[in-house]
Amino acid sequence: MTLNFSKCQSVLITGASRGLGLQMVKQLVSNAERPKKIIATARKPEEAQDLQQLAKSHPDIHIVPLDVVSDASIDAAVKEVSSIVGPAGLNCLINNAGILIDTDLNTVTRDAMTKTFESNTVAPLFVTKAFLPLLKTAAAAGQGSGMGVHRSAVVNISSLLGSIQLNWGEAANFKTYAYRVSKSGLNMVTRCLAAAVELEGILCVALHPGWVRTDMGGPEAPLSPEESVSSVLSVISGLTDKDHGEFLSYVGEKLPW
Repeated sequence: MTLNFSKCQSVLITGASRGLGLQMVKQLVSNAERPKKIIATARKPEEAQDLQQLAKSHPDIHIVPLDVVSDASIDAAVKEVSSIVGPAGLNCLINNAGILIDTDLNTVTRDAMTKTFESNTVAPLFVTKAFLPLLKTAAAAGQGSGMGVHRSAVVNISSLLGSIQLNWGEAANFKTYAYRVSKSGLNMVTRCLAAAVELEGILCVALHPGWVRTDMGGPEAPLSPEESVSSVLSVISGLTDKDHGEFLSYVGEKLPW
């Protein structure tokens, strides 16, 4: 897959301590056409040993503490990221952090629904809202015309399981009530954000990374983290105006809401 982030000054990835987030950092930093600043956030950076080791040998990786469900933590992260990116602003925000509590109709609880919705739907909205001034700065200062990571972009890592249209027949066998509802909500958040920031030149998309063999996806998933992230980053680096407000797969196909 082709990755070209050469005109992208900075990328911020939430939930970068493991899984897809960590793999994104690994592939970005090993890419010749990489962003100048890769900002990796983790709720407990001191426990993110793999990420810490990676940062030791790559000075363009900046680890920032961020608990996406804490307003105080979000505010502190914005201040730290502001000092990292400076007057250039933030080119690309990847809202990757999330949780999965496996529940069906018999086992789902109010607490599971609330916790999942807070992490997977509410948090990306408020993280984006907090970083909006930096995203606007980058959009105004970005290289070239049109939308994309060369100016400013928000990528919400969603899931095919959030598609209302596809939740029928065999696909409905994946019960995971809390997770599916939260990702449907995230898709609506993406559309609302896209409408709100379009005139600012900020691109917004929801992106399904595939079913991946991570702690969240489980061992039966068909895609390795390396395969998924290679495709995901290729799609992100190639985003243009035509993708704004869309729900895309990890190979760039438009998905039904």
